[in-house]
Amino acid sequence: MVVFMGTFGRTSAVALVAWLALFQGYLVAVNGHNFNYKEALTKSLIFLEAQRSGKLPPNNRLSWRGDSALDDGKEANVDLVGGYYDAGDNVKYGMPMAFTVTTLAWSAIAYSSELQSAGELGNVRAAIRWGTDYFLKAASRRQRLYVQVGDPVKDHECWVRPEIMKTPRTVLQINESTPGTEIAAETSAAMAASSIVFRHIDRPYARRLLNKAKLLFEFAKSHKGTYDGECPFYCSYSGYNDELLWAAAWLYTATHKPKYMEYITEEAVSAVVDEFNWDLKYAGIQVLLSQSFFQGDQALKSYKYQADSYICSVLPQSPYFKIPMTRGGLIHLRDGANLQYVTGASFLFTIYGDLLRQFNQKVQCGDKQFDSTHLLAFARQQMDYILGQNPLGRSYMVGFGNNPPKQAHHRGASVPLTDAKSDVGCPMSFVRWYNKNAPNPNELTGAILGGPDKQDQFSDLRWTSVYTEPCTYVNSLAVAALAKLTCPVKP
Repeated sequence: MVVFMGTFGRTSAVALVAWLALFQGYLVAVNGHNFNYKEALTKSLIFLEAQRSGKLPPNNRLSWRGDSALDDGKEANVDLVGGYYDAGDNVKYGMPMAFTVTTLAWSAIAYSSELQSAGELGNVRAAIRWGTDYFLKAASRRQRLYVQVGDPVKDHECWVRPEIMKTPRTVLQINESTPGTEIAAETSAAMAASSIVFRHIDRPYARRLLNKAKLLFEFAKSHKGTYDGECPFYCSYSGYNDELLWAAAWLYTATHKPKYMEYITEEAVSAVVDEFNWDLKYAGIQVLLSQSFFQGDQALKSYKYQADSYICSVLPQSPYFKIPMTRGGLIHLRDGANLQYVTGASFLFTIYGDLLRQFNQKVQCGDKQFDSTHLLAFARQQMDYILGQNPLGRSYMVGFGNNPPKQAHHRGASVPLTDAKSDVGCPMSFVRWYNKNAPNPNELTGAILGGPDKQDQFSDLRWTSVYTEPCTYVNSLAVAALAKLTCPVKP
């Protein structure tokens, strides 16, 4: 293993004193704020249903959504119906979709009992399978992976519901001559992680996923190259080494085959980082492999140190704390879907915090030592900010809590059902539905939006998309923390 030292660093910011209150049930009062984490968990999963493309099932929980994009893949003579729209538009991007599924699968693995107790394990599995069914179609031809459906430029020129869109459904693919290591490896990771989820409930399906994950990893490894087809919307700035390691880590977790351990310890490139998102996976890899180290794989010791380094960079009480935070205590790395970095940190702090507790481990940051209670408290504080414990006293999850957003930047939510069959041209669609300063007629239940700026301020207007656009991976990253908070004390 080659280790690249040096962080994707951020400037220092005001330190935050994390809360160390004990968790007591899923309805918790903190400084006068009550949050029903079970409700938040349920609604966070309903949002993912709002993002479904294709033929919707009879148990669809959103009455304003209908079937859409039923001819996807037709231009390439392949069935690509299904999958997820990534955000407020009607395009299916392979990279963020796969990351959404990988993180959902990890949540289902780590918190199956909590999800079961909350009555949401079935819904999480259904959300994962909605993605993996699509990936099996997208990877149905050897040495080829279909990675995008829809023309983002044309799509962004039109503001219409996916059920009635007429914009081109262009199909993009990667293959031996046009490689895309990041997307192939991320899809491999998604299918490998998901195979663990289905291993004991649908063994043949799990086997299909795992076999395809193995093939995609070999394809990604033997045909290296960055795919820029999803730019400027999803550009890979971190390169493909993290996705290759991410896929290998999940394949090793799923199979314990020596070949994947060999890749992890002898070929892979790792890095010390201070964030976790759809493009940058190193911190997630380090937490995942730390579990194998705790279980006895001594060759993975360096990953535990790197996971600790990530924690030391993000935890406010650490002497090595470096990431920017708002005065109100929110991680703020960038404008535009900033809450993805918040739910990403909560995700890893929750999982790693529970691993530290389970294996009686601690994190050493200089002269300070931190245990699971510090990590879990910080994860909870970040989620509580999203749910309403913030300077504005408002929720950033649609349909939840106090004064939630009303104008999510989202086509389906903003076009009323009474206009569902209206034949409106693209220019007029913005006049009629986008530019209207009024609440969306359809509630985008559970969507965690882009969130406030670095001054803790928020603009609830449809056209201020940096504040109001939702993304599937923002919500998928929230599932583990919310599941933990519904039942915070593990047996």
